[in-house]
Amino acid sequence: MKFALMMSTLCIASLGVVGCSSKQVEPDQYSGFLGDYSRLQAAKSPSGAEVMRWVDPSLKVNQFTSVYIEPTQLYPQPQPTVKIPQSTLSGITHYYDQALKRELGKSLPLAAGPGPGVIVVRAAITAVSSKTEGLKPYEIIPVALVAAAVSTASGIRDQETTLATEAVFLNGNTVVAQVVRKGTGKPLENDTQVMKADDVKAVIDGWASDMHQSYLQLKSH
Repeated sequence: MKFALMMSTLCIASLGVVGCSSKQVEPDQYSGFLGDYSRLQAAKSPSGAEVMRWVDPSLKVNQFTSVYIEPTQLYPQPQPTVKIPQSTLSGITHYYDQALKRELGKSLPLAAGPGPGVIVVRAAITAVSSKTEGLKPYEIIPVALVAAAVSTASGIRDQETTLATEAVFLNGNTVVAQVVRKGTGKPLENDTQVMKADDVKAVIDGWASDMHQSYLQLKSH
């Protein structure tokens, strides 16, 4: 992978990463989960984060009477590592499910499955990473499990945790909205600390809250 892509894969974050020049999600970082990315445009989330987003201009959210949150996926399916074990990956997807249900459930009853009047939320975690702050990563597996290798001398430096998501919103089989964004969580103390789901819960809370606030904005128009 080219060095420029290696850097941008970890640097771009919807909530901001100090020292990185861009917060925009670039096309070469899309995971393939959404299938069609051609309609995405740069936008600001309700909280002010930079995202890539598309909403069907003819969408009438008042037609929906409930919401179904599909189980969050890991896409593509990553291989756990010592730094980011399966327990962390499972904890992240489980918490994302909880956060989406908590936030979207404030305005719409939760449905047990798809059906008439049900908007379906299909979300995926498309990147999980940790890297030493201020150091240049020299080994990155793109999109799936993004893990930067660090030198033994870097153990005393904090490590950033980065998370990315792609989500699609469906009315039956019709896509009515899409969003792609990233965020940074709590820094790890050193290169041996194991990343936990708790380290990125604030990021996920922000994503879920923005989805709910976006729904409220669309409903008011």
